[in-house]
Amino acid sequence: MSMYDFSVKAQDGSTVSLADYKGKVVLIVNTATGCGFTPQYDALQSLYEEHQKDGLEILDFPCNQFGAQAPGTDEEIHTFCTGRFGITFPQFAKVDVKGETAIPLFKWLTENAAFEGFGMSPMGLMMSGLLKKQDKDYKKNSSVKWNFTKFLVDRQGNVVARFEPTADMKAVAKKVKEVL
Repeated sequence: MSMYDFSVKAQDGSTVSLADYKGKVVLIVNTATGCGFTPQYDALQSLYEEHQKDGLEILDFPCNQFGAQAPGTDEEIHTFCTGRFGITFPQFAKVDVKGETAIPLFKWLTENAAFEGFGMSPMGLMMSGLLKKQDKDYKKNSSVKWNFTKFLVDRQGNVVARFEPTADMKAVAKKVKEVL
């Protein structure tokens, strides 16, 4: 299987085949408008502006599963993101990214990119502590742990990297450039 085997819902409810992105390097991210990581939209937009011409696409999937931090409608979320952060990359309908209700794309992503931790930064340690309170064994599965988890997919549709929300966006940009 590859990313190209999946279809997702656009904000207008239509179905979008991810085969439409064949030959592109794709960064898939689950987002939320009311999250402490929401300012990452700025870095994502800058990355998109710099590398879209080189074949980069960023696919944004709003998700309300983590702290109910994306409570709005698809239209409200899109208006917020375009107005506040000027995003121009594709934003899809709100989805679930973990558990039984996760869309097939995110089930596949997490099956192909293991959770490797939040790192030792102050924010990484805070996230580890938060998740340990919710599930002492959270490190043992590959589920998406929080908003702004990113999956990098190569031009053949294979997952080549996973970045937790605590990852430095400079490291994300460096890996994107390598894969491009």
